[in-house]
Parts: sequence; structure tokens; C-alpha cells
Amino acid sequence: MPLLAIDHIQLAMPAGQEAAARRFYQDLLGLAETPKPPALAKRGGCWFEQGSVRVHLGVEAEFRPARKAHPAFLVDDLASLIQRLREAGVGAIEDKALPGYERCYVADPFGNRIELMQRL
Repeated sequence: MPLLAIDHIQLAMPAGQEAAARRFYQDLLGLAETPKPPALAKRGGCWFEQGSVRVHLGVEAEFRPARKAHPAFLVDDLASLIQRLREAGVGAIEDKALPGYERCYVADPFGNRIELMQRL
């Protein structure tokens, strides 16, 4: 049976940091928050989506950021997004090692690695 698509990615976050998640994923990356089902909402965390891009942030008791494993998001104006992130105090490490793409790495508020890519 073949895989059809990725439904969502889940990243871990520390408890009680939903406001920081919203500032990064909603305000800076432009993903809309979507309500979690009531049975899952009591666990904390946040869900965000835009079209087929869905990111779930789940609370992990012994949280450790993912510094190597990461999602890679395609964007249509990487330069503007990098500028917006830097203006908000988010560092961006640009990397041109992948032919056909402009890309950079950033860390979410919890230290999880996020790759942002634009096709050339």
C-alpha cells in the first residue's frame, strides 16, 4: 500500500509556551492556528495550518529541541521572510549548498531546527 502524502508534522515544545509558538508560527511564518480537538486540547500545544502545510506542536514533559531533524518549508519570497524573522530577533543561517534552491535555517522559540526553502 503506497503512502499518499504527509498529513502533518509534529514538533515538540515545552509546557506553557503556546504564546511563543503563536508568535513564531502564526505571526512570523503566517500559519493560521486551528483548534485542537477537545480531547487533545487539554494536553496543551498548538496546531497551525495553511493549505496542505500542517504543523502540530505537542507538549513534551522532558523537552529537548530537535537540532538536526527538521521540517523544510517551501516559501515564495525567502528574502522577505528572512528580513521579517531577523527584525523579530530570529537568526537565520543562509545555506546555498543545495542547487536549485535558496534556503536558510532558523530555530523556533524552543530551539527546533526549521529549514525555509525557495526554488530558483
